[in-house]
Amino acid sequence: MAALATSQLATSGAVPGLTDRSAPSMFRRGGFQGPRPRNPADAALSMRTSARATPKQTRRTQQRGSRRCSSLVVRATAGMNIVFVGAEMAPWSKTGGLGDVLGGLPPAMAANGHRVMVISPRYDQYKDAWDTGVVAEIKMGDEYERVRFFHCYKRGVDRVFVDHPSFLEKVWGKTKEKIYGPNTGTDYQDNQLRFSLLCQAALEAPRILNLDNNPYYSGPYGEDVLFVCNDWHTGPLACYLKSNYQSNGIYKTAKVAFCIHNISYQGRFSFDDYALLNLPERFKSSYDFIDG
Repeated sequence: MAALATSQLATSGAVPGLTDRSAPSMFRRGGFQGPRPRNPADAALSMRTSARATPKQTRRTQQRGSRRCSSLVVRATAGMNIVFVGAEMAPWSKTGGLGDVLGGLPPAMAANGHRVMVISPRYDQYKDAWDTGVVAEIKMGDEYERVRFFHCYKRGVDRVFVDHPSFLEKVWGKTKEKIYGPNTGTDYQDNQLRFSLLCQAALEAPRILNLDNNPYYSGPYGEDVLFVCNDWHTGPLACYLKSNYQSNGIYKTAKVAFCIHNISYQGRFSFDDYALLNLPERFKSSYDFIDG
């Protein structure tokens, strides 16, 4: 059995860092910048907690501190190009927590000064997403399929929707019930192909979409990006990145972070379907999974 979520390659990469708040930032939000008015209760509290620790307490604190594991904090001195990829994106599509994450986390990253894009399928005729006119040809099984990219800019984030009949015609307005199958608990037989298409389209979008809605950034995201993949639907992206792009000198500095939201859903398909993914044979062992 093949489990797309267990791809070893998809777990390599980096995690988005924190903006250095000690440096001047053009993204600082407006509001009160002066010292906070002092509350008498705060003064009383500071008086009660200002007593020095005894030597014995100090030694205990030092001993406990020496046993703690040091934590690594990654600080970004400049904004990063972050591309989230997932099968759901609230409020446009959602069956559970995955949609909420891709709906709420990207705006928080954008507020920290990063340029953020989220890529998800276009399951319905979303009234706030417009056709960019950009078309890409993606290999899906034995044939090449044309996909279009729809876009809207909300809360500081570029929302990109991959348009293809395998998404739109199967779901068509009943998003919550039909994202993964015709009925609850029943999957579409070609889900491995549908989400393979999503992964490959997501790798094209940062390079070919010329977006200028953000007041601080414009143009394509380029190749220096961090792909944040979510659950098994986006597991193959790291393999496509390495085999189809980095081996040809494209996306040399791109990284991948793979996030598992629900390990119960692992994307298991017949191992005979591996050839339909159009991946090199050397990656086959990354998808091999046997119950035991």
